[in-house]
Amino acid sequence: MPELPEVQALVDFLADRTAGLAVTGVELGSISVLKTFNPPPQALVGLPVDGVARHGKFIDLDCDGTHLVFHLARAGWLRWSDAVSTATLRPGKSPIAVRVRFSDGSGFDLTEAGTKKRLAAYIVNDPAEVPGIASLGPDPLSPAFTHEVFAGLLHDRRAQVKGLLRDQSVIAGVGNAYSDEVLHVAKMSPFAMASSLDAAAVDRLYAALRETLSAAVVAASGKPAAELKDAKRAGMRVHGRTGETCPECGDVVREVSFADSSLQYCATCQTGGKPLADRRMSRLLK
Repeated sequence: MPELPEVQALVDFLADRTAGLAVTGVELGSISVLKTFNPPPQALVGLPVDGVARHGKFIDLDCDGTHLVFHLARAGWLRWSDAVSTATLRPGKSPIAVRVRFSDGSGFDLTEAGTKKRLAAYIVNDPAEVPGIASLGPDPLSPAFTHEVFAGLLHDRRAQVKGLLRDQSVIAGVGNAYSDEVLHVAKMSPFAMASSLDAAAVDRLYAALRETLSAAVVAASGKPAAELKDAKRAGMRVHGRTGETCPECGDVVREVSFADSSLQYCATCQTGGKPLADRRMSRLLK
């Protein structure tokens, strides 16, 4: 799933490619992908692209005040073409869910692999009309996201830090991968309770969150959409690296599996050398 750094890179990529262009077509390869009905897709045709913005993991294409907003979910992606196919999309015949065309012949497809179709698109007059945007917590890279704001989010929350970092209503833009990375940098167990963190731990977690995301944004910046997935994987310290060597201490990277996801961590760096119990089998270690 693309998270804040990759989404920001896609936003910058689209902003650069669509500057000065107008929308000439919006086609749906999947009827269910569009979660709104008014304005209709045709309302975007002929409108200039005024800008592209990010709201958490949502991408917002502002076309003269009418917004095409989309969320790539777990298996979605954006595929850009300088000369987009002239063939009309046939619903249900390909992994393409949405195709957007621009006035210079370029365009992009929103694709989704797998059987769980969660990619979502919205056409709205105000991004705040999208429920997922309206409920977002603060952006962790915003200047307004101060240490005091972060500490306030943690205070009295009986929640594990891993889940809290991923909760979009608490902090916008962080998912499974970067929460693993942040916790590794902070040398903190993913199952530590937010409300139990002392001041030093809060300091470490805040610094790790800002530094990890900032570095990932810089690493992704300027890369075309087609290269972002591989660049993300290559930059991971522990996420997705079960059985490999921890780059910090040389211990093996371990995993805890859940029904539809997993997390990776280093026991030496994060849990005092104690392997975490499998959540499906026994109590979590704090």
